[in-house]
Amino acid sequence: MHGTVHEFTSEEHYRRGLALLEGGHGQDGFEHLSRAYLGDPQSARFRSAYALALALVRGQFLGATELARAAVRQEFYNPDLYLNLARIYLAFDFKAEAVRYLRRGLMVDPESERLGRKLAELGVRRRPAIRFLPRGHALNRLMGRLQARLLGPTTRLMSAVARTA
Repeated sequence: MHGTVHEFTSEEHYRRGLALLEGGHGQDGFEHLSRAYLGDPQSARFRSAYALALALVRGQFLGATELARAAVRQEFYNPDLYLNLARIYLAFDFKAEAVRYLRRGLMVDPESERLGRKLAELGVRRRPAIRFLPRGHALNRLMGRLQARLLGPTTRLMSAVARTA
């Protein structure tokens, strides 16, 4: 009796590929995500995930950003696509661009824990309370401490996103 080869659907390739990529098995993840994308090139999710793997595994910045941006344009309402694009920029040390896309994603879905967590991970600072004074000025430091005590971490993060929007 011959063993049957199970052919995965594009969705199965996508799920396995992401799990492998996140688990540190980049090449295997890349293979699955490539097959998901080739199986359904119109899917913004598959395109975005393939772009992430292209950047992280193959180091192809331009191709990855082009594909990921196209996915974001297609499904501008999907916060995961913004996260993938931000991760691509971070992989190549473009923190400002990564922060920009994380904030855009939070504008689409302010409740996204993954986007908020990634933004907090980057240690993004809020604008000084009194903008015309330097950040280190005693009044800005005092106002910042008061604001930090009065507002919870989520509220502080959301207020920072709202101010930059």
